[in-house]
Amino acid sequence: MDKLIFVYNAFSGSHNLVLDSVLKLVGSKSQPCKLCELTHGVFSEKKAWKEFRKKSDLEMDFLHLDEFRKKYASKFGYKFIFPIVLWEDEREMGVFISTEELQGLENVQELIELIQSRNRR
Repeated sequence: MDKLIFVYNAFSGSHNLVLDSVLKLVGSKSQPCKLCELTHGVFSEKKAWKEFRKKSDLEMDFLHLDEFRKKYASKFGYKFIFPIVLWEDEREMGVFISTEELQGLENVQELIELIQSRNRR
C-alpha cells in the first residue's frame, strides 16, 4: 500500500463548501457524508484529525467526489460507493474502509483507531 485515498461524498469548490457548512449549521441531512462528519466540524477540520494527519507517516490523499472521478475514471471507473477510504499502490486500488464501516463509526477517534489498526497488519 503506497497511500490512502479519502473520498468525500461531496463536491469541490467554494460554493459547495459554503452550502455544506450551512446545511451542517441547520442540522440538515439532505446529503450526508459520514467522512465529512467524522473529520470536519461546521467550519474547519477537527483538531484530533488534523493532529493525526500531521503526525502520521501514512501518505494520504483527500478528494471530493468530482475530483476522484476526474482523476481515476479511466483507471478504475466508478465502481465505488462514497464516502470511502481506499488504498492504492502502483498497480491496484482497493477498499481500506468501506462506506458501511464509516457509517458505523461514532467519532473521529474511532476512525483514527481503525486506520492505525489496519495499517499495522
